[in-house]
Amino acid sequence: MRNQPTNAATAKISPDLPLTPEQGQLVQQILTFTTSHLNTAGPAVFTIYGDAGTGKSVVLSHLFNRLQVAARAQTTSPLAGTKNYFLVNHPEILKVYREIAGNHPHLLKKDFQRPTSLINQIAKGQVQPDVLVIDEAHLLLSQADHYNNFYGNNQLSSLLATAKVIIVVFDETQVLRMKSFWTEQRLAQLVAPFPHATYRLTHQFRMQASDDLVHWINDFTHRRIRPLPTNVGTGYDLRVFDDAEQMRQAVVQRNNEVGLSRIVATSGYPSTLDGGKHYVTEGKFSLPWDQYNYTSTPWAELPQTINEVGSIYTCQGFDLNYVGIILGPPVSLDTDDRLQINLDRYTDVEAFKKRDDLTDPTEITQIKQQLILNSINVLMKRGVKGLYLYAHDSRLRHYLHTSTA
Repeated sequence: MRNQPTNAATAKISPDLPLTPEQGQLVQQILTFTTSHLNTAGPAVFTIYGDAGTGKSVVLSHLFNRLQVAARAQTTSPLAGTKNYFLVNHPEILKVYREIAGNHPHLLKKDFQRPTSLINQIAKGQVQPDVLVIDEAHLLLSQADHYNNFYGNNQLSSLLATAKVIIVVFDETQVLRMKSFWTEQRLAQLVAPFPHATYRLTHQFRMQASDDLVHWINDFTHRRIRPLPTNVGTGYDLRVFDDAEQMRQAVVQRNNEVGLSRIVATSGYPSTLDGGKHYVTEGKFSLPWDQYNYTSTPWAELPQTINEVGSIYTCQGFDLNYVGIILGPPVSLDTDDRLQINLDRYTDVEAFKKRDDLTDPTEITQIKQQLILNSINVLMKRGVKGLYLYAHDSRLRHYLHTSTA
């Protein structure tokens, strides 16, 4: 079936959506911070912290619309005539913001950019930004990456050298690659020399799940495994499957009922080609990984992707109504029921690119393990109405299936 209108990603982060009192106050706080630092020396930074699903993007959407209305329509505003840009280092999310721009008179598609694109335009003297709003700042490159045409040392440092005010959204538990390795401490050290303010969003908006289940996910993705909670939220559908194909069939049924339901998986599957596609295979289950999306529609909103396996690179930042997650070979339980992360079974080679500022082997191992756990965190927090789990490792599968608090 076709996705219902409320399933569209544009509808969920539109500046037309009503804000909660907390969100409205935060937008006003950031606008006040911005105008008070427009004419001061050096950049000023406002950081919004928050886990996946805490409403960060809708706050930024409202904020940026207010900035651009003031810049382009209100001649008496201190922001009148300012050149402002919205940056996100995620091509699927960028599509959503650009589609939103087409429906709002003071937002232009060119206002929304990948960080590297804007940095290169600045270097050529083509633009001089005043205010930058950065969604998913944990995806900013923190080292040179020739593949992405970024030749500086740190994208945020490059942007701090040019803008007057920068507003960033940050979640260290969504850092997924070495080349964009960040922690809250690293971010705080970088902005410490400049005027800065912070705010932390904590309310879970995406998942209609209990706090107990959200806490269980947070613990799991910090290697603290415990029995699944019995209270998962009124109407929230948590299921553990012994068979990945049965899970797929349940997700297809949910997709037929309400749309926007998909299978996703961690890395850890051989990159063997079959008909030009890479497959995830678990027993009778076999589907290709998500294909590169050349359309302007987000991956999960394409009807044919019910027959693909989504990854962190297509799902991060997006809602799904129901998500079926395959926890692949890198995740297992040892004989003492402790969660084990097997780096040798991780097949996403791009995730672990070497960087010169990390040399301690023990620290590097810990970071790599946390990147894998972060990917699980991203996937587990996609489902608005339900979370379905299947584990490749038989011990983990048995534990999930039989243990409840």
